[in-house]
Amino acid sequence: MISDWIPVVLFYAFAGVLLASALAVITVRNSVYAALLLVLAFFSAAALWMLLEAEFLAITLVLVYVGAVMVLFLFVVMMLDVKSREKHALGGYGKVAIAVAVAMLLEMVMLFAGKLAAGLPETSLTRHAADYSNVRALAEELFTRYVFPFELAAVLLLVAIVAAILLTLRRRPDFKHLDPARQIAVKASDRMRVIKMPAEPQSSGDDK
Repeated sequence: MISDWIPVVLFYAFAGVLLASALAVITVRNSVYAALLLVLAFFSAAALWMLLEAEFLAITLVLVYVGAVMVLFLFVVMMLDVKSREKHALGGYGKVAIAVAVAMLLEMVMLFAGKLAAGLPETSLTRHAADYSNVRALAEELFTRYVFPFELAAVLLLVAIVAAILLTLRRRPDFKHLDPARQIAVKASDRMRVIKMPAEPQSSGDDK
């Protein structure tokens, strides 16, 4: 039956795109290309989760990483790479962005077409009951069985944030530290000094 192998084909298709884009992220030299391919990798992973009926994880991945983190990272890379951006704005960057967008659109069409295929709900890779909520299942697993790793990860993230703040605030001899309070309280007399000098007589042409 055709609907029996549709989920398997979709799984291998999304997994292939995910592996190819992830491999391209670590092999391409251009950082903008790497960011665009990483967006495609995240979207392919979200499509796999949608195929496995983990909608909450898929939406979270798209909203947080694709919609926020990667877009912000891409903006920063484009702002820092000014010369390359001006050279490739309408060339390579645009072509790669269009290719990534087309690949994401094809994945969406394949995913929804597979979900709407006849007989697919009975033969999908993972099928849950109608009242099943993956949000509740994830919360139960996270705060019951894996509560210790969850709390440990939270502590590690807190330590990392504090360490990053301390590293940025430390004083080094080769680093010029700026004091915002002193900059605000500065006066014109502290920065500029008026010097009065006696006027010198202008020499006439006969003195030459």
